[in-house]
Order: sequence, then structure tokens, then C-alpha cells
Amino acid sequence: MIASLRDQHPSILVVGDLMIDHYLWGSCERISPEAPVQVVDIQKETTVLGGAGNVINNLVTLGSNVEVASVIGDDANGRELLEMLKKIDVDTESIVIQNERKTSKKSRVIASNQQIIRYDKESKEDVSADATAALLMQIEKKIKKFDAIILSDYGKGVLTEHLTQKIIKIASQNAKKVFVDPKGSDYSKYRGAYTLTPNKKEASEATGIEIKDEASLKEALLKLKSGCDLDLALITLSEDGIAILDEKLRRFPTVAKEVYDVTGAGDTVIASLAFAISSNRSIDEACIFANLAAGVVVGKIGSATVTIDEIEEYESSLHKSSSESHIKSFDEIKRLVKRYKDEGKRIVFTNGCFDILHVGHVKYLQEAKSFGDILIVGLNSDESVSRLKGPTRPINPVEDRAYLLAALEAVDFVVPFEEDTPYELIKQVEPDVLVKGGDYKGKEVVGTEFAKELRLVDFVDGKSTTKTIQKIQGNTTC
Repeated sequence: MIASLRDQHPSILVVGDLMIDHYLWGSCERISPEAPVQVVDIQKETTVLGGAGNVINNLVTLGSNVEVASVIGDDANGRELLEMLKKIDVDTESIVIQNERKTSKKSRVIASNQQIIRYDKESKEDVSADATAALLMQIEKKIKKFDAIILSDYGKGVLTEHLTQKIIKIASQNAKKVFVDPKGSDYSKYRGAYTLTPNKKEASEATGIEIKDEASLKEALLKLKSGCDLDLALITLSEDGIAILDEKLRRFPTVAKEVYDVTGAGDTVIASLAFAISSNRSIDEACIFANLAAGVVVGKIGSATVTIDEIEEYESSLHKSSSESHIKSFDEIKRLVKRYKDEGKRIVFTNGCFDILHVGHVKYLQEAKSFGDILIVGLNSDESVSRLKGPTRPINPVEDRAYLLAALEAVDFVVPFEEDTPYELIKQVEPDVLVKGGDYKGKEVVGTEFAKELRLVDFVDGKSTTKTIQKIQGNTTC
């Protein structure tokens, strides 16, 4: 199902509160002489799309054609926001400029990985009647081109009750589904939408029902469905997945393996649902897809996005043993390396035959891993080992050797290769650190031109595959 979504490019309109998330990163080592406050030495500034912009980022990454309708100010932040959207090929024609309005920008000062302060520049009052009319005119003019509409409400004045109801009415008249990420506890303004995506806490506040078991969950879903006249009632349940109710109640358990940060997971869920349903997938298939997407994104730091390739790889890993999921092909490792480099991870590469795994191998790999964040091991195929070591080798087939290596805590990925050297693999990975054994001192190392750094690691004395084989054969006491 997931592979077939790779070629889908639904047109989705996002309406909601746009903002810029601005981060100032630095260090703090002293107190100001002017007042009892910390002084932060700023070393780096970053900006990303926030609010409805994170939903847009998720949709674009999945492959959607995205247009955005919103209201921003005629100011520097507004111009910066428009440029950020244009850089990811989002259609901004339906963004309305309201002169007296401030474009939302939230600035966070972070020192030693701790947020010190946040300061906001924004308008929170409802957008003007003229801006509302201009938005509706654009939406009505273009409605037929969209496969779905997402309303991303952050309570900053764009999605007023009047505008929200008008959009839902226009969508209904044109048989378009409206997905809503709601705000506040009064959901009456979303009446008539296709679905809402509140989390458990939000749904409890909106319905007045404490969700603590299956019965209260069903009661809350029924109240949402009938009270808001929804086609589908949905509640996200964090580590318990997603619950939906149309004709019947269904639950889709979470599939997250590691949770580092839940920031933006709700944006990923609504984007994934709208993307899948707009690509003619059933609601059950869409919920499974959204759960997988959320499972990937909570394994990343910050408001992150997820690609179809990442979701497909993640789903595949769920059906494999832990070791098997770390054995990758050339194409798979290429995609993974790009992702990890984008996240600022330091890539380490080494290679070998690893025919009979022994303590020398393990200590070598542990030291190699210490040079970075991700250790990739290139593994000679059986034919490659035979050409290098002779016709009696390898002792263990490549499947067994790869499985054992992948089971080691120090090893992140194993990539078998057919050639005599890992030249092509190193060329593809372009590691930050290339690691080889200490016996390469003074010798040419294949692939060094593709690595930023070469490290040589001494082997453990007296430990080698050859000596292990000799001992087994009774030729030495080693």
C-alpha cells in the first residue's frame, strides 16, 4: 500500500494560522551586571515554518501539491514567510495581506539545550471583514482543483467561526473533504467537517468526558460525531495510537519503536490522513499510514517531517527481526545517509569480511562507533571473500555474517557488497570518518578521497579469524 503512494500527488489546500518559528542558539556563562539575568552569547539562528506551516511542510514532503490560504501582515516577517513557502514550491496566491496586522513570529532563546525565554510578535484578533471576503473569494474560485482541505487552527484569528463555516459549506457543495486540527474547547464552529483530529486531552475538554477506558472513549467519539455532524470521529491517543468511529469503533495501535520528541506529531497525523484519503485510500488504510508516519516522526528531534521512503522502510523494519532491519541495500543506505546528514549526524564507515566474529572484531567496531553517531559496516559478499581469502572461505555465509554484525550494539547498519573493495559504497556514503585497521599504517586506503577523515584502529593482539580457524583445526594452541 505504501509503495503505491509514492506516485500520488494530491492537491491540498491548507487554511490557517501561519507563523515563523525562530530559534537563537547560544551559550550562557555569566550574569548581566545590569540586572540579575543571564547573558546568552548567540552563536546560531534558525527559522522554520510554524503553525499551519508545519502541516504544509509535512504535505510537501509526502508529495502533495499544496496551496495555502491565510492572512499575514505587510511586514518583514510576512515577506520572510512568503519566501520560505516559495522555496518549497507552495502556491501562495491565496495569502491575503492585511496592512495593520502583525505576521506571527515566535522567537526562542536556547542555551545549553535549555529554552531560556520565548518572545512573540503577533496579532491575535480576528482578521478583518475585507480579508475574510478576499480569502473566501480565492477559495471559491479554486475549490474544484483541490482534493481536500485542511483547516489548521492555532487560535490566532484567521479561522473565525464565520470563515470556518463558509469554507465547510463551499467544500460540501463541491464534495470536498475538510480535515480540521481544532483549537479550544468549543468545536461548534467546525460543524459539518469531514473529521477533526483532537488528541485525548483536547477531546476530553471539548466533550466534557474524561477518557479513561473503552466505554468513555466511545462516548467521546459519539459526542464528537453527533455534536459536530462529522462523517468520521477521530481521536489521537499518543502511545495508544488512533481511535475512529464512523459506523463502528476501531482502534489502530501505535507503531513507534523509539520516542524522542512528540513535537509536531499531530501535524504529521492530519497531513498523512488527508494525503492518503485524497489518494483514494480507505479510512482504515489512511489511519495505518498516519500511525506509521507518526511512528517515524516521533523518533526525530523537533517538528519534523517524513517521506514515503522513510515510512516504507519503517514498515518493513516492523516485520523483520531487530538484526534484519539493520541490513540494507545500496539504495536503502543512500536514502538513510541523506536523512542522517540532514539531521547533522556524523557518519562513520568501515568494512571487512568478519567471517568468524570474535572479540577483536567487537572491540574494533566499538572504537569505530566512538568516532561518530552512525556506524555503517560494508560487508564482503561470499564471492568477494573467496576471491580475497581463497576457495575455502568464507566459513559463514554472508546472511549469517550480516545478521551477527547487525545484532551488535555498536553497529547501526550493515551493507553487503559484491566487489573486491568497498570503493563504490564509500563513494555513495561519503562518510565523515573512514575507519580501517592499524595494519594499514603507511598503506593506501581505498575510498579516502570520499571521506573527511581517516582513522586507523589497532586490532586486539592474538585475535583474528585465521587464528580461530587454525585453533579449530588443531594446528595451534593460540
